[in-house]
Amino acid sequence: MTKPEISWDLTELFPSVNDPSIEKSLNETKAFAETFEKAYRGKIANLDPTKLLQCLRELESFYVKSGDLSLFAGLSFSANMTLPEVQALYDRVSKLEAELGKQLAFFSLELGSLVKAKPEIIQEPVLAGYRHMLERVQLRVPHQLTEIEEQLVIEKDQFGVQAWEELQSKWLNTRMFDVMVLEEKKSLSYGEANGLLSHPDRATRESANRSVYGLLGKDGEIFSAALRSICNDWVTVSQRRKYASPMESSLISNDTQEAIIGNLLHAVEEKANAYRRYLKLKAKLMGLSLLGNHDIVAPLPDAHERKFTFEEAKDLVVRAYSRFDPSYSAAIKEMFEKRRIDATPRFGKRNGAFCASWFRGKSAFILDNFNGTLNDVYTLAHELGHATHDYYMSRSQTIMNTSVPSTVAETASIFGELLLTGLLISETKSDKEQKAILCQVLDESGMTIFQVTARVWFEQALYKSIQQGEYLDYKTICNHWTKARDRIYGDAVTWFPEMEAEWTMKPHYYMANYRFYNYPYVYAQMFVYTLYERYLEEGKAFVPKLVKALSAGSSMSPLEIGKIVGLNVADPSFWMGGLKVFERFIDDLEKNVQQGKLNE
Repeated sequence: MTKPEISWDLTELFPSVNDPSIEKSLNETKAFAETFEKAYRGKIANLDPTKLLQCLRELESFYVKSGDLSLFAGLSFSANMTLPEVQALYDRVSKLEAELGKQLAFFSLELGSLVKAKPEIIQEPVLAGYRHMLERVQLRVPHQLTEIEEQLVIEKDQFGVQAWEELQSKWLNTRMFDVMVLEEKKSLSYGEANGLLSHPDRATRESANRSVYGLLGKDGEIFSAALRSICNDWVTVSQRRKYASPMESSLISNDTQEAIIGNLLHAVEEKANAYRRYLKLKAKLMGLSLLGNHDIVAPLPDAHERKFTFEEAKDLVVRAYSRFDPSYSAAIKEMFEKRRIDATPRFGKRNGAFCASWFRGKSAFILDNFNGTLNDVYTLAHELGHATHDYYMSRSQTIMNTSVPSTVAETASIFGELLLTGLLISETKSDKEQKAILCQVLDESGMTIFQVTARVWFEQALYKSIQQGEYLDYKTICNHWTKARDRIYGDAVTWFPEMEAEWTMKPHYYMANYRFYNYPYVYAQMFVYTLYERYLEEGKAFVPKLVKALSAGSSMSPLEIGKIVGLNVADPSFWMGGLKVFERFIDDLEKNVQQGKLNE
């Protein structure tokens, strides 16, 4: 019997990709841009605080309305990117966005000029709700180009780096992979094959890894051409914008400082031995002398092989969030009730998972590829954390104050994973179940903290190579990846030769004009681990503090948001607190193993 497909209902946005209301929305969007340009071009730099407030509110109303069109086109494409009518709409909206970007480029340039000439305007009481947004504008001012140059950047990106990004995504989601699943050969989509990387059967995991990364490696020169072009393009853009380094734009976007990120990466490298300690312990638990790369996130061989239905996953996540506080689960209950989750893997659907904010609806939409594993339950808890964040900040902030930097954006999602862990451990019926959960937590957080740090080093190495005149062909890029990877894993893991191609499938490297996507995840994991410790200490008194932090959106800096919950990320020793939590999970696992031996 075929399982019913779990797909989202996008009709709250538009009835269908061919509905006449889309044409109406396209025309209204163009009309607003024309009206706004006529009203404000050449005038923003001379606005007084009250008139600037009016300008900002007019633009926000446009963002809210036009956001539905962009969201609908993007979600439709992500869910069914091989359908011609979906491709056509996505292409049309993408082109419109590029045109609007050029047409309205004057706004950010003139706003920057205003803030540069009159920095005191940032502190005007009438603009109090936009204070931090204007502070962030002030940071970008030195890197702005002329209006013509900004327009040219948008034009060259549309069929340049954005096209490379689209190529990588389409390649992954239009290929079939031959995998031996429990000795039966199957031809699978990327989402299905990727779901087998943590399969309980070791031979199946090996086949899935070799099939996926082997096929990626065969087209390695395509991916290297894409990444080489994107990275070289960014070096040129960075120089043109007078960034001190290819990472500086990312630091501004993430509302953080180089010293803070330097402290973070140093702390992780210093504690890489803790991750290796866990990996070597896991090898023993799996009866192996050494883990293979296909064992890193695999379930333990004696773990109860539980497959979850989507309804079971839903129940667990709702109970985990409700256990923290009943009202805290309101957002995710709405996500299920109003069908805002697309969870069924299928051909032509984007791989992985994401949560897309929907400001007008004070909610979000989630794309997921649910295969019934414990890891999939955690992914659902994670993405619903993003939806919870959207729920709170969209009710407290205007849309310009929901541009949350990635350093903050992962707060509720990782916190949701820890809430799920607390529930699962409290309901375990045996040492064996607890051991499996602890390994799941250590597997995922280990990848986020440590492997993702290797991705940061990898990206740094790419730009250093370009600056030194090195040609980034496929093998050169692979060498940069394996060197960065081995700084973390050392002698704790052996790797299939095909794994040199692991970098090819990470969409983050291909995102147009968004370099160094990865370190905010390390930041967030460490921040939230320390945050969760504070919750365990304070209990229910902590709940309103977290809600206040999430409700702040981007109206405050990450430093200010940290202070709401009593944390100071600027303290050089701060990151060791989160790493100690990771080590404590390892200690708990070792105690569990010892207790299990005593009970034998």
